[in-house]
Order: sequence, then C-alpha cells, then structure tokens
Amino acid sequence: MSLLLLVVSALHILILILLFVATLDKSWWTLPGKESLNLWYDCTWNNDNKTWACSNVSENGWLKAVQVLMVLSLILCCLSFILFMFQLYTMRRGGLFYATGLCQLCTSVAVFTGALIYAIHAEEILAERPAGGSFGYCFALAWVAFPLALASGVIYIHLRKRE
Repeated sequence: MSLLLLVVSALHILILILLFVATLDKSWWTLPGKESLNLWYDCTWNNDNKTWACSNVSENGWLKAVQVLMVLSLILCCLSFILFMFQLYTMRRGGLFYATGLCQLCTSVAVFTGALIYAIHAEEILAERPAGGSFGYCFALAWVAFPLALASGVIYIHLRKRE
C-alpha cells in the first residue's frame, strides 16, 4: 500500500510541476527568430544585449479565459494534493478519496478547457503577431498534464485507505 501511495503522490507532484511550467513559462506560441508568447507576456530576444524584452499580452477575451482556467487548474491541483494529505491522515480505514478525486477531475477539465480554447482561438489571440509560428512546449505540457490529471482523479476515486 505504501508503494501505491508513493506512486500516486509522485504522479500528483509531476502534474503540479507540469502545470506550473505550462502556466508560468514563456512558450505557448513560438515564432521564427526566437520570439515567444506565453499567457502573460509577449517576449522578444534582443541580440544586442542578449536579453529578453517582454511586454504585456493583448487584452483578448479568449486569452483571459485561458489564463483564468490555467490558474484555476493550478489552484485545484494544489487543493487536491492538500486534501489528499488531509484525508490520508484523518480518514477512517476503508474510506474512499472521493473529494480528492473530484477535485483532480476538475483540474483536468480546467486544463483541457484552457488548452482547447487556446488551440481553437489561436488566430484571434495572436491577431497582432506576424503570420507563422507554432505552438510551444508549454502548450504541449498542458496537453500532457490533462490526461495525467484525469487518470490521477480516477485513481483517487477508486483508491481505498488501508492500514
């Protein structure tokens, strides 16, 4: 049982790390020439002084929705981990981790919705940017975090506390 708890905890921490990097790092959209756009800043590489020059992103409503959903997924994932630890030490023997599982399923829905909105409305979000470019690794990490959070939520729902 302790090995299963270790694996479930490690999976949850992996999901947290993926969500933190996907939400906060600077590569949701990349353009040729070392230019990238994340959820918060539009960054350009300055060759003269070898630094990133960043400005705020547009006020697009779809981008705001993605920002809210990704932050919500982080909060829900953190909450579900805290809830799991609380339930692990206070729940009676034989109990199920329903609350943790439902919270983690909500995390996966938030990540899925945010990444899907970004994928569908990328042209509107990037309207001021030059044509070309591709989705960055943060976008891919969000899509990787989605099935992992979904699987984690299902595992938590079926997990029983044993001595």
